[in-house]
Amino acid sequence: MAEPFARIPYPFSARDPMRKSAKLLITGGSGFLGRHVVTEFARHGWSNLFAPRRVDYDLTQPAQVAQLFRCHRPRVVVHLAAQVGGIEANRRHPGTFLYKNLMMGANLLEACRRFGCDKVVVIGTICSYPKFTPVPFKEEDFWNGYPEETNAPYGLAKKLVGLQLQTYHQEFGLKGVYLLPVNLYGPGDNFDLTTSHVIPALIRKCVEAKENGSRQVTIWGTGKPTREFLYVADAARAIRLATEKLNTPEPLNIGSGKEISIADLARRIAEKVGFDGELVFDPTRPDGQPRRCLDVSKARRLLDFEAKTSLDEGLEKTIQWYFRHRQTDLVAA
Repeated sequence: MAEPFARIPYPFSARDPMRKSAKLLITGGSGFLGRHVVTEFARHGWSNLFAPRRVDYDLTQPAQVAQLFRCHRPRVVVHLAAQVGGIEANRRHPGTFLYKNLMMGANLLEACRRFGCDKVVVIGTICSYPKFTPVPFKEEDFWNGYPEETNAPYGLAKKLVGLQLQTYHQEFGLKGVYLLPVNLYGPGDNFDLTTSHVIPALIRKCVEAKENGSRQVTIWGTGKPTREFLYVADAARAIRLATEKLNTPEPLNIGSGKEISIADLARRIAEKVGFDGELVFDPTRPDGQPRRCLDVSKARRLLDFEAKTSLDEGLEKTIQWYFRHRQTDLVAA
């Protein structure tokens, strides 16, 4: 067995990692965000993409990660693979969320270091921010407290992977980027009510209530918390820009910079799908973090990135996609 911190050099000299013919590994490339990221890179001239599935390589297993790197020798890595879900999924499986996200990130970064990758882009989460971070969230507040309890295991796992990236840059010179996207939504999202996030869950509930003739839709929590949302294609563009332009491992917010309350979001979705019944909020269910809205000025400055898709436009596109695909295997029953 190789010594744990032995570097395994490539059998050829390092090349410019931003040359678009460089081998680009995208983990989680078959997932919701991943499919959009693969499309974004391909559309902008990256001609040597590789996006394995979990059935091909289990990233929680160090030996399988090492085999992935031995076989495919990526020069650039974008790490999207994650175990994700809404509040209920996080409450039911906190250990699973912590373990899988921590191990996937730790194994992948160690392989990037050992096999001499030129660059790795890690996708974190704003769930890692402290529960009572002042709004708008600024990157310098990232380490100033404990995350909101319902998704703390997930948030802390992703936070430690970000710390690993920073320490590997400091000790081993591994070049990397650590991005913190807000809540994403859009075509191809997960509409399974046991694991989905708020926008797809609300869309499905309102559509089914309308079709079933129900006069009520029940929504978790008080409706008072605010969230910021980013259309998935905009997130994919930010990830591609960061891959091409950045080499700093410090956290970088990626979002729209606009927040909306859950109650206002629910009313907007109900109107768009034509549900005119009552929206009932259940305060016995957890709200999650009180407010989420990012300061996105750093991304604007470093990447020239701004969200192009408004919430209204993005919701309409997502609802249209749901109506087209809900009877297929793309939407969980």
